[in-house]
Amino acid sequence: MKRKYNYALLVISMLFFTGCGEDFVDVDPLFSINSENFFNSQEDYELATIASYDLLQTTYLNAMIGEMASDNTLAGGENANDVPAFQEIDDMTHTPVNDQLRNIWNWMYAGINRTNYVFEFRDKTNFEGKDAILAENAFLRAYYYFELVKFFGPVPMPINKRVQFGEAQTFDRSPVADVYGQIESDLMFAVDNLPAAQADAGRATLGAAQALLGKVYLYQDKFTEAATMLQAVINSGTYDLAADYEAMFLVQGENGIESVFEVQYTDQQGAGFGCFQCSEGNIAPGFNGIRGYSGPIYADGFSFNVPTQDLVDAFEAGDTRLPVAILDIDAFVAANPDVIYSQGFEHTGYFNQKYIARQGEQFIGDTHLTSNKNYRAIRFADVLLMAAEALSRGGGSEDVARTYLNRVRTRAGLADVTASGAALTNAIYAERRVEMAGEGLRFFDLVRTGAVAAAIPGFQAGKHELFPIPLIEIQLAGNNWAQNPGY
Repeated sequence: MKRKYNYALLVISMLFFTGCGEDFVDVDPLFSINSENFFNSQEDYELATIASYDLLQTTYLNAMIGEMASDNTLAGGENANDVPAFQEIDDMTHTPVNDQLRNIWNWMYAGINRTNYVFEFRDKTNFEGKDAILAENAFLRAYYYFELVKFFGPVPMPINKRVQFGEAQTFDRSPVADVYGQIESDLMFAVDNLPAAQADAGRATLGAAQALLGKVYLYQDKFTEAATMLQAVINSGTYDLAADYEAMFLVQGENGIESVFEVQYTDQQGAGFGCFQCSEGNIAPGFNGIRGYSGPIYADGFSFNVPTQDLVDAFEAGDTRLPVAILDIDAFVAANPDVIYSQGFEHTGYFNQKYIARQGEQFIGDTHLTSNKNYRAIRFADVLLMAAEALSRGGGSEDVARTYLNRVRTRAGLADVTASGAALTNAIYAERRVEMAGEGLRFFDLVRTGAVAAAIPGFQAGKHELFPIPLIEIQLAGNNWAQNPGY
C-alpha cells in the first residue's frame, strides 16, 4: 500500500515556519531558527518542504466556495445567520469584509511564504536530488498562486524571499499576466525536475505538474499549449479512469489510478472552531454532512453546501454518477426508515455525497470538524475533459476531443457524443459539470468560459468574476492596493 505523505510530520518543523492565518504583512513574525542553524542538510530541506505542503490542507475551503458561489449548491447551514460569509458568497452579496475570503488569502500566502523560505536558501547546501525538492516547492508555489489569481486576480507576488513584518507596502499587486507567467515558470521547472512517481502518496509528480500547467494554460485560453501538456499526461500511461466511480471517493479509494494529485488528510489530530487551519483532517465532510443525523453509513454534520435541483437535473437519465455524487435524503430515508435527521437552512433534499461525513472516516476527538478523507485535487477524468475542451476550442482534432469526452461518458453508462463545433464544446462543458460535481471547480469553469452571468442569480458582470481583496489587507499595506472593481 502506498504511504500517505503525512503532513502531520510537521509538528516540530511548524514551530520554525510561518503559521497559518497570519496577515500577508505579518506572515513570519518569529523564527526559532535561522540560516546559520538550518538548511545545512538534505533533511532540513525535506522538513521545510513538508511545511510547504501543509497549507494544502486548508484548501477544503477553496473547494467549498467554488461550489457555493456557483449554481451547483446553496450555502445551507442551520439558518440564514450560520457562517454569514458563506451566505454572502452564495447570494453574491459578499464584500471586502468577509472572513472566509480572508482565510483563503492568508492561508495561500502562508503556503507561498514557506516555499519562498526554501528558495531563499536554495544555494546554501548542495546534495544529490536537491533540484527535485526545489521542484516540489515550485509546484506548490504555483498551486497556491493559481488559487489566489483565480479568486482575486492581480495579487502581490513575492518570490524567492520571505515577506517580513512591515514589508507589504513594498509590494504592488502584480498584473494577472505576470502572476500566470510566474506560475508557468514554476510549473515548467517542476515538469523538468519532478519524478514520474514518488514513494510517498501525495507528493508532487511529473504528471501532477503537467496537469496543473495544462489547466493554467486552459484558464488563459492558451488552447494549443494546454492540449499539448494535458495529452502528455494522457499518453504517459500512468493514469486511467477508475473502474469504480463510487469507491474512488471513499477512503479506501484514495491515491488510486485516477488520482493525478491528491491533498492528503490524516487522522492524527482534530481541530477546534478557533483554529480550522490547525487540523490535519478534512473539515469539508463535516460541514457538508447531514444535520442532526442518526442512522447507518453517514455521520452527523452541519448541512452546508447543499446541491441544487438544477445540478441534479443536469444529469442525464441513466447516468450512474448521480447517486454517487448526490445523496437524495428522502429516498435514503424511505429505504432506511429508522434514519433521523434535521432539515437545515435552504434544505434541498440533497447532499454532496463525494465529500460527506461518513461513519469510520472521522476523528474520535471531534467528528463534526475533521475527516481523514483526501481531496482529489486533480483527477484523470478532469485531465481528459480539459484536453477535450482545449482541442475543441483551439481548432484541434475533434475526433480526439470526442474520444476523450466519450471515455468519461462510457464509464458513466452514457451513449457517445457525436457532435461537432460549438455543440461539441457545449457537450464538454455539460460533462464537466456532472463529472466534477461537488469538487469545487464549477464557479471558476463558469467564469473562464463566460457563462457565469447567465447561470448565477445576483451575479454582476464586471464585478463578481473576482472576489474582493480583504479590506484589512489593503489597510495593512498602507492603502497602496486598489480594490477589485465594483467592491
